Amino acid sequence: MKQDIQQPAGKLGVLIVGLNGAVSTTFLAGTLAINKNLAMPIGSLTQMATIRIGKRSENNFPFIKDFVPLADMNDMVFGGWDIRDESCFDSAMEAKVLHEKHLLAVRKELDAIRPFPAVFEQRFVVRLHGDFVKKGKTKFELMEQVREDIRNFKAKNNCERLVIIWCGSTEIYLPANKDFGTIDGFIKGMKENHPDIAPSMIYAYAAIAEGVPYINGAPNLSVDLPALVDFAERENVPVAGKDFKTGQTMVKTVIAPMLKARMLGLHGWYSTNILGNRDGEVLDDPNSFKTKEVSKLSVLDSILQPELYPDLYKNHHHLVRINYYPPRGDNKEGWDNIDIFGWLGYEMQLKINFLCKDSILAAPIVLDLILFMDLAKRSNHSGIQEWLSFYFKSPMHAENKVPEHDLFIQLMKLKNTLRELVGEKPITHTDQNNKHELIDDVDLYS
Repeated sequence: MKQDIQQPAGKLGVLIVGLNGAVSTTFLAGTLAINKNLAMPIGSLTQMATIRIGKRSENNFPFIKDFVPLADMNDMVFGGWDIRDESCFDSAMEAKVLHEKHLLAVRKELDAIRPFPAVFEQRFVVRLHGDFVKKGKTKFELMEQVREDIRNFKAKNNCERLVIIWCGSTEIYLPANKDFGTIDGFIKGMKENHPDIAPSMIYAYAAIAEGVPYINGAPNLSVDLPALVDFAERENVPVAGKDFKTGQTMVKTVIAPMLKARMLGLHGWYSTNILGNRDGEVLDDPNSFKTKEVSKLSVLDSILQPELYPDLYKNHHHLVRINYYPPRGDNKEGWDNIDIFGWLGYEMQLKINFLCKDSILAAPIVLDLILFMDLAKRSNHSGIQEWLSFYFKSPMHAENKVPEHDLFIQLMKLKNTLRELVGEKPITHTDQNNKHELIDDVDLYS
């Protein structure tokens, strides 16, 4: 059934937490270059992917951007928060992700983007230091300052709508606190400076209170608390997260389904990374690494379902390591050693060496999530947007559901959601050619 979708008229304000980070500045510089027709949006589903409508024989493959009413990239206006008071051009130059010639082509626009002071508490990101931070007696006061920033940005830039996305660093590991079972308990915690309320949670609350979609790109709890999820439902605000699925985990969510599809067993999966950017430095702290480790470790059990296939997967050994190695900068290298077994228990191995650029992989994810979350808001969606699990290592999900990690099932769910939004039939596995033959009418890539 076709849904009533508000058209994307006017400017879309994009507020980024961690505005001066490598991911953020790579996204911003790339988007500005694309808008000037200096580059192509490679890696972005919203800009480059098609979606099949009807049967393959009908040959109807519109681009996603022409199929659903997405905001135009040229209508986006940028701002955000950071602990460093400098322009996005200076930060992008320091990050050294993009070549200088690409940054100089959009220097004027990047120079004009500067952050608001950030909510920051040293305890939550031990390896970072910044003096461009908000002051307040309580976390509730800091939250109110963030809300004021949101309102001021929207008014100053004449924005019709906003989206807020966390591109900041990984905070220390925190289990969900039972004190925050209700939104009243969370508000009380902010007013009393509860030690388990992290800066990312303050941004999440402020966004929801202002009716703004919120995306969590890190493995922090952030919006992934029962109180904040319920608050988002109540306020009719879509939320999504967590932890952008870029390099090694993206590969893992392709290879693990292959093993399961062929009923091949797994003895062990050893994953290690070397990374030299600010994210690597932050993850060099054991408590921040713990947050990332939990996110990365959750993938295999969810896909392989060892409780259903104990002979193949129950006793597999899964180990994840991240090592800070400054000479690599944003060039991350992921090594995977996968010990598998097949017919009659004979052992085999897979070796994967992925040399990737972390921010280059993350930038199109940021673009897609902003545009899709704006679409969700205009479609009157609220709460957790599970259809966007495709983009996350540890996707948020309803309490009574099991998260889906298989990349291609996630992609099919995303595209079927888009089909349903505009009243088209979802693609299924059982379209019949005649009564004697079931044809495979599914193309996971379309």
